[in-house]
Order: sequence, then C-alpha cells, then structure tokens
Amino acid sequence: MRRLASAAVLTGLMAGPAAAAELNLSVEIPRMSVAEYHNPYVAIWVEKPDQTAVKTLAVWYDIKLRNQEGETWLKDMRQWWRRAGRAMDLPADGVSGATKAPGRHQVRFVGGKAPLGTLPAGQYNLVVEAAREVGGREMVRIPFQWPPKAPAAGQAKGETELGAVSLSLKP
Repeated sequence: MRRLASAAVLTGLMAGPAAAAELNLSVEIPRMSVAEYHNPYVAIWVEKPDQTAVKTLAVWYDIKLRNQEGETWLKDMRQWWRRAGRAMDLPADGVSGATKAPGRHQVRFVGGKAPLGTLPAGQYNLVVEAAREVGGREMVRIPFQWPPKAPAAGQAKGETELGAVSLSLKP
C-alpha cells in the first residue's frame, strides 16, 4: 500500500551560502501493536520538483544479515529503489545505517559535507519512505529551497509506517 502525505510549504527561504547551511530532520517511527513487528527499512533522499532523485541522504536497513541479505529487501522501498537505490553501491559510507526502533530519530546534514555535498541552489523535496516486513509502505514529501538564507521549517505526517516527519533548515 502506498500513501503520500501532503506537506506544508516551507517559508522564509532565499538563496545563501550552502557550505555552512544545515538540514535537520526528525523522523518518527510509530509503535505498533501487531503480532509480528519488524523495524522498517527507511530511505531519505532529496529530489527535484519533477521527482528526479538528486541525493540519497540515508538508508536504514538490516546491515548485519549475512551475505548482505538485508540489501535484497531494499527494493520494497519502491520509489527510492526505482529513482536512486538500484544504482547505488551499498553499503554506502555515511549513508547506510541500521534500522531504527519505534521512536523519534534525529538526523543532521551539513552543506558542503557528504552526503549532502554540494547540492546546487534550487527548489527540492525531502522524501522519506518506509517499508516494513509483514507491514505496509508509506512515503512523505516536504518541499524546501536550498540553500536557506533564513531559518525555515516544514513537516509532514504519515498515517501508518511513519509518524511526524519534520525538517528544519539553518543558513
């Protein structure tokens, strides 16, 4: 099942120096009362308004399975897999990480450093997609302008596999 949550448009954004800019993200993984629970695989990436993937920022999956078996299930994050995942060499240094338990998880990216790197100035969407074994799949988008000239924030909320997802930008 695919759900796309709407996102509030960010305000207060103008062009500025990208090297010092920060992108801070909070991703909530909801606690579920189900018989068989598995932590979700999560992909976080930046795309252009036409949904062309630009940069994968993080991929949380089971990196400890033998023979890289965890990578086999990455294709369940269908949108990320089609747009960026299948072209990546995994595990990707600074991008790949273990799955996360229910709760709020903070991630910080700095302009000029990997994986955000030298993202050109422009309008983008931050996308978070989650897929869970014996569960569903969900994706949210938050539009933003890079680099920010003033502090800005945006948020989206999933309905099942993702809770609140919030983005804050600092020049």
